[in-house]
Amino acid sequence: MLNWMAWTTPTALFFLSIALGIGAMCLWQFKEPTVIRQGVLPFPTTRGDRFFIALLSAAFFHIFAILAFRDPSWGTLISLLAIYPIFRWA
Repeated sequence: MLNWMAWTTPTALFFLSIALGIGAMCLWQFKEPTVIRQGVLPFPTTRGDRFFIALLSAAFFHIFAILAFRDPSWGTLISLLAIYPIFRWA
């Protein structure tokens, strides 16, 4: 099924999780409209902005983990630990 683009299972799961996250954010937006707030960042952010920042941070944490530890699972651990502060205080 995934042979048309030579995707691996982890890659497909990664993009599926992003699609599910965006879908969940859309449903959450309809149920409870977002409140623009200003946290530690020098500009006001919405829930979607914080989701995007979390995705970018996760990408950089994974690159760092691969370069520093030669193991992407450390990037996953660091990313999961960073999601809460990003959504809480960003």
